Amino acid sequence: MIAIMPRMCYHSYYARLVLFEKGIYIMVISNIEPKSVMSIFESICAIPHGSGNTKAISDWCVDFAKERRLEYYQDELNNVIIIKEATEGYENAAPIIIQGHIDMVCQSEPDLGKDMTKEGLDLAVDGDYIHAIGTTLGGDDGIAVAMGLAILDANDIPHPRLEVVLTVDEETGMYGAAGIDLSMLKGRSLLNIDSEEEGIFTVSCAGGARANCFLPLKGGEVEAETISILIDGLMGGHSGVEIDKGRANANILMGRVLSMMAPGSMAIVTLAGGSADNAIPLRCEATLVGDSQEIFAAVEKAEAVFKKEYRNTDAGVSVKAVKNAKETVYVLDGESTQKLCDALMLVPNGIRAMSSDIPGLVETSLNLGIMKLEKDMLRMSFALRSSVGSRKEALKAKLQAAFRVLGGNVEITGDYPAWEFKADSPLRERMIEVYRRQYGAEPEVLAIHAGLECGLLSEKLPGLDAVSIGPNMKDIHTTKECMSISSVQRVWKFVLEVLKESK
Repeated sequence: MIAIMPRMCYHSYYARLVLFEKGIYIMVISNIEPKSVMSIFESICAIPHGSGNTKAISDWCVDFAKERRLEYYQDELNNVIIIKEATEGYENAAPIIIQGHIDMVCQSEPDLGKDMTKEGLDLAVDGDYIHAIGTTLGGDDGIAVAMGLAILDANDIPHPRLEVVLTVDEETGMYGAAGIDLSMLKGRSLLNIDSEEEGIFTVSCAGGARANCFLPLKGGEVEAETISILIDGLMGGHSGVEIDKGRANANILMGRVLSMMAPGSMAIVTLAGGSADNAIPLRCEATLVGDSQEIFAAVEKAEAVFKKEYRNTDAGVSVKAVKNAKETVYVLDGESTQKLCDALMLVPNGIRAMSSDIPGLVETSLNLGIMKLEKDMLRMSFALRSSVGSRKEALKAKLQAAFRVLGGNVEITGDYPAWEFKADSPLRERMIEVYRRQYGAEPEVLAIHAGLECGLLSEKLPGLDAVSIGPNMKDIHTTKECMSISSVQRVWKFVLEVLKESK
């Protein structure tokens, strides 16, 4: 097992602190029940596995299968399928597919200095919650990987034929699920472990796509003092799960800050915010040249306005400006600066429509998750979601029209279908019955606005009966992400009982 070396540690009766060289501590969670799941999760966290960087963890999963002499498949995308035949007494039972994704959203605190493409996570335990110090945890969806592999590793868990499907790049467009070959699978009952609230059975989800927007700009070099603006202190969150929380988007706020300045009073040098299209941006930075009095006045006004508007959702919002020394910089010209500001004020963001069928469900939304000025090109990446296909197409058309008017263009990638509700679901009914016995209560059966791979997998496996579950997690896709230990324990027990009852 690869050691995990945190910069600090949190004391808790759940965790065992092991002394490492030079007095540095390693946070070990593998002694936490269920030990088989937690030890695998710990090993996963030691391997960098952000979206687009999944070769190492994919190979690790293959080695896991090889060591146990299990049937496995690995494709060029790094998807992995591992199969284990039924245990005694379950030979005639219908196979079960357990599915999750091996990539995670990588976010870190700006002053942490961690390279998440090369370094593993620094795990810590605080009461009932596991988290990673200064970064996202990747419980979404490392817990699915850990549970699936732990079942494959065990010799005392009764189950039908198991087909564990581990996909890649779910967080950036479900590219793994879109490209995977499932022809070797025999199962048509799929347990997706990619939800974040215990007691909820997700049975339908929105479709989505990624819109990559490009706006050509012009500029030139000047020697001038610059002013840096930082928007920070926001809550952020998952652009599907938390889009209805009213939280501020740092990229959109920056557009408002710039719009508060008089036309022609400043020009833009740099602009950057967000790191994942499906995460609501926590911070945005800009560098300007121009009338310092005008710029500082706008920043002060903006902070006061945002603190009032977002007092209940983003109470820590801050907008600050600092003056820098004179230097030679590449700056956008007046026309391009105005075009960029117009783009930020014109692009739609957030909830576009609520469901007319399911009260309280977001039907259509989009999130400006990534914004980056690269000399003569502004790049924006949006996560689009809708449970109504025609509304998703209309949202694409709206973005394309806006950028066409501005002189830019839009490329659509990672388009995936909605996962439609299945009225007749033997798997769902079996899970409900098991839940009643274990919890003494009724589970919630819901549709969600966030995207799940079940829609794409259903297209590849006609007649697929799928349900998504998972343990309690908080603030996924943010540096505050954490996962409940007691919830993992209950969900693990539940999954094993569902397998036992699948005879």
